[in-house]
Amino acid sequence: MARITIEDCLKRVKNRFLLVHMAAKRVRQIREGSEYLVSSPKNEDIVVALREIAAGKVVVREDGKKGQG
Repeated sequence: MARITIEDCLKRVKNRFLLVHMAAKRVRQIREGSEYLVSSPKNEDIVVALREIAAGKVVVREDGKKGQG
């Protein structure tokens, strides 16, 4: 299985600071019961969140709030 890298995520997100905040918010959503947006069996929540960001499934909305794509 391919590894997710920060560089993969940064192709979709402007900077690392925003990436950290997006990933943290998405992990909280997953832990509160949100469904996975990508198939990622047996991975920890942070890995799933990063895979979703790299796949373009989690984006920052125009109004500055983070949302699902």
